Amino acid sequence: MRRAAIKSLRTTCQHSVRNFPRAGRPRRIVLSHHPNLTLTRSSSSRPNYALGEPLRSSMYFRRFSVALLSSIVGYGAWYTYKGNNSFDQTFGRALSTTATQLASDATPTRNVLVVGADELHTGTFVGEGPISKNADGSGRNVLEMLTPEQATEKLRQNEVSFLVNRGQGVLRYDIVQLASNNPIEDDHAEKIVEVASKQDMPNNDWMFWGVFDGHAGWTTSAKLRQTLINYVGRELNTTYKAAETLGAVPSPEAIDAAMKAGFTRLDNEIVHDSVDRVLKSNSKRVAAELLGPALSGSCALLSFYDSSSKTLRVACTGDSRAVLGRRSGSGKWSATALSEDQTGSNPNEAARLRKAHPGENRVVHNGRVLGGLEPTRAFGDASYKWSRDISERLRTSFFARQASPYLKTPPYVTAEPVVTTTQISPEKGDFLVMATDGLWEMLTNDEVVGLVGKWIESQATEKSPSQFGSVWSTIFGSSQTLPVEAGQHGGPDGQKTPVRLGQWGISPDEKERFVVKDKNVATHVIRNALGGKNEEQLCALLTLVSPFSRRYRDDLTVQVIFFGNGQKTGEVLVNQEASNTPRPLIQPKL
Repeated sequence: MRRAAIKSLRTTCQHSVRNFPRAGRPRRIVLSHHPNLTLTRSSSSRPNYALGEPLRSSMYFRRFSVALLSSIVGYGAWYTYKGNNSFDQTFGRALSTTATQLASDATPTRNVLVVGADELHTGTFVGEGPISKNADGSGRNVLEMLTPEQATEKLRQNEVSFLVNRGQGVLRYDIVQLASNNPIEDDHAEKIVEVASKQDMPNNDWMFWGVFDGHAGWTTSAKLRQTLINYVGRELNTTYKAAETLGAVPSPEAIDAAMKAGFTRLDNEIVHDSVDRVLKSNSKRVAAELLGPALSGSCALLSFYDSSSKTLRVACTGDSRAVLGRRSGSGKWSATALSEDQTGSNPNEAARLRKAHPGENRVVHNGRVLGGLEPTRAFGDASYKWSRDISERLRTSFFARQASPYLKTPPYVTAEPVVTTTQISPEKGDFLVMATDGLWEMLTNDEVVGLVGKWIESQATEKSPSQFGSVWSTIFGSSQTLPVEAGQHGGPDGQKTPVRLGQWGISPDEKERFVVKDKNVATHVIRNALGGKNEEQLCALLTLVSPFSRRYRDDLTVQVIFFGNGQKTGEVLVNQEASNTPRPLIQPKL
């Protein structure tokens, strides 16, 4: 029926990811004005909100990947556009921005943020020199507030958008990341693979998008960004080839099984094969390198779109979430969750664990595996998968965490995903939002879909010469209200409610909270998650620095994929107006 993947185009915006543990239950924060604040002037300069060094040293944004190479993946050659720091060797250049100082005009009176144990206060500072951080004798930290312009610059620092002119049912996808941990623990990857079809039939595309929410370190999510799509691609390729020899197409169950096999085989390499290599080498240097992805952990959310069947599969391991936006007969959008949050608070996951480990009362405690880990499915997290003997052996001779006192019958955590299948209607303008759990702590599914819908309408009303804008205008037109149908905000069992609203003291029923200011729809969603029209809150949350910021917001990674029938030139282009990319930009070619 079809051959292996022949060519692939990868447009990956890469971030390194790093280490800080997940925060516990969030505290309530009060944003209030503190008019009688007295501060001592500091002469230190403002912190830079700029991009750092490549993956191993700081947050790195691979603006666009420009190298052409061939590598054998299963069957056939995958031609991949990639930057450096790739897990498999490539040739090419990676484009990144250099560190720059944000503009700051000296003024006699400055807005500041006073950070206490449980409260945030805004106040003013009168003086000439710029300030960045100071102590006022109370044990509180004082930071100069970002202006709305600086907050916007920080929001847009790592945004990128791609126009997909391949005529295969996808028009565009937008991506943005915002760190709370320093460095960020999230990561992500995107890839388009051209697949040869039968003779006299046009080729079709396999398209992949993935978000990876790391915890207890950055290395596992980085490993997933570098390898997970390839692992899943190999398994899919093998499955389709086997069916082709029989003159058939794979069954839905076989495709799901292939995706699951890609996940579990990679996790086996991370958790178990690494141990074998370390023990054989008897080298702490090798152990330090190989055990990193096993000792930290990461959730994974991977979508696979087959343009020939217009079928979207979402594989979820952990608590990142995918939500589909679809226009209903009323003209409004409806939100459908395509994944279920897999945590100890999810009754389905808790029941699964208790069935697999009968008689172990602490297998799920306080919504966490063995009372410690919140996600019930994850890559890495080897201390929940190794035997006690292996953990102690590695800890004594190399590096490992101490096993939980409640560990009896590992493994307790699995990387096997739950896979859902959805038929996409490109002609109706379906879209997909994929995001790490930090977004869903702040917005409901309906709100996210409504925000994207409102953004679409705002773009459709603008005069745009692009084919993309004309397609949207034809499909949607515009309205003056938030175009979303009310649904069950919580979704299936285990879906998180936006707990940050209570922490921030915001009513979910507050009217006119949202605003449209950004050309990148992923940035637009994050702006409204952090405050929307409430610029004081937005600036305050973005002023907070790590590690304190982690109390009030998590790392954020958002991808928005727009389905639709557009022109077919074979190109994937950077959408400059919605991307913070360097110029001149080298464009990819197949």
